[in-house]
Amino acid sequence: MPSPLKNRLIADLPRRERDNLMPFAKRLPLAFGDTLCMAGEPHRRVYFPLSGFISLVVSVPGHPPMEMGLIGSEGALGASLALGVDQAPLQAVVQGIGQALSFAVRPFQRLLRESPALQASLRRYLYVTQRQLAQTAACTRFHAVEQRLARWLLMSDDRAGGESIHLTHQFLADMLGVRRSAVTIAAGGLQDRGLIHYRRGEIRVLDRTGLEAASCACYAEVRREYAEQFP
Repeated sequence: MPSPLKNRLIADLPRRERDNLMPFAKRLPLAFGDTLCMAGEPHRRVYFPLSGFISLVVSVPGHPPMEMGLIGSEGALGASLALGVDQAPLQAVVQGIGQALSFAVRPFQRLLRESPALQASLRRYLYVTQRQLAQTAACTRFHAVEQRLARWLLMSDDRAGGESIHLTHQFLADMLGVRRSAVTIAAGGLQDRGLIHYRRGEIRVLDRTGLEAASCACYAEVRREYAEQFP
């Protein structure tokens, strides 16, 4: 993962293309709970997180939103513009406070046409996102709640930069698509083994190696896919 206050996709651009891009960027806060786009609606802005993270969620009538993926400083919200599609495929909600470089859509579309490297980077990132979504779907179907919770905490910890993650059991239950009692049991098991510390909605990862062992293989698989596309 990239270092704090740096977005990997922008940092990897050739200097000339990056210099052409930056005058159009605004540094905006990512505030917990903010909805940045709605599924099926046009993107209002493009976001390249520098810190914090954004949750991609899908909604089914009669059920709370369920998380399908995360975007942190390794990626971008609005990458589908590189395919000529300006509609958001999923709802995006800020789940980890931070900052992002943000662009208005129209100038960004013009900048995309002028930056072959940015186009290629966003398309590779879209491939990684597609794999993440598929892996999440399979994980939800086949793996135990504790494994899925460990995977989600590792992914969040990667993007939180080692800071505490502020989450309630109910929020985690909604994101994982399970009952709150199942999350309580799973989180308790991870805490009893000294892998995490959880108190009053604040979670801190204490033992990453142990948490990776408690997770399913999906976490390592998603990281491998990203490393292959962005060595």
